[in-house]
Amino acid sequence: MAHFVIMGCGRVGATLAHTLEDSGHSVAIIDQDERAFRRLRTGFGGRKITGVGFDRETLKQADIETAYAFAAVSSGDNSNILATRVARETFHVEHVVARIYDPGRAEIYQRLGIPTVAAVRWSADQVLRRILPETAIKGDFREPSGRLLLTELTLHPDWIGRHVLDIEKAGALRVAYLTRFGEGMLPGPDTSYQQGDTVHAMIVSSQSSEVANILSAAPLKEL
Repeated sequence: MAHFVIMGCGRVGATLAHTLEDSGHSVAIIDQDERAFRRLRTGFGGRKITGVGFDRETLKQADIETAYAFAAVSSGDNSNILATRVARETFHVEHVVARIYDPGRAEIYQRLGIPTVAAVRWSADQVLRRILPETAIKGDFREPSGRLLLTELTLHPDWIGRHVLDIEKAGALRVAYLTRFGEGMLPGPDTSYQQGDTVHAMIVSSQSSEVANILSAAPLKEL
């Protein structure tokens, strides 16, 4: 199982910690206020670290160097984005996500390649979609028969620059639309997946796990 580091032990942070631990993963959660850890259930087995989430030594205490993913879900935009950048740029954590309250800032951070979720859309489920690809496909819409599922996909960073047609071919899916800088766009024949894009695709429900595994890995060279 993987190791996850969470910054912020509010409602969302505590829910994430419990969900990840229940899935068999190891968890370290950071908060400046030791009292915040009271939100964690009795018997929580993860590490509780009091400190500033963007401080390198604090992150090392959380074992950030072996982390599969990092989620910054504190109440401060600046702290969240700074911590996320430190996790990615200093410790090379591949899967990161930051909670953002100011939608005007979200576009800037998307340009920096930092996945964000605006507070109005924020939930533990949304962050899990970004840091836990193997459980990401839950679906936003099912057609009446239940066979087809419209869902948001998580892609490995090496898909950046690939044509949407390459994604469709690899995952046996149909890309319905992209969200780019907070706005929906219909892909054309020359559209490529860019850093910060969110891909929404129609897939066969029974193939959801296979699609998630394919796209969370780097693309094959022959594509």
